[in-house]
Amino acid sequence: MSLSTLSTAPTLNYSITMIKDEVRQMVEQGTINRNQPIYTLCQYIPPREWVCVECELERCEYLLRDQIGDLIAGENWDND
Repeated sequence: MSLSTLSTAPTLNYSITMIKDEVRQMVEQGTINRNQPIYTLCQYIPPREWVCVECELERCEYLLRDQIGDLIAGENWDND
């Protein structure tokens, strides 16, 4: 399920794992950049859904000004 399709679901439980997976996909597709702040994600998520995502990020101690790269740190590189 992508973050952009979350707007069709009435209420979803947003886990940090799900958010990280979707953000990682967005970085891989070039939709967003790892150096952008996390609050950039709000451009891709409807406001009523963003509230839930923001709460989960805050619960996991991520600041909206942190870089997206901080959120998806620990990714595996194929060429290592």
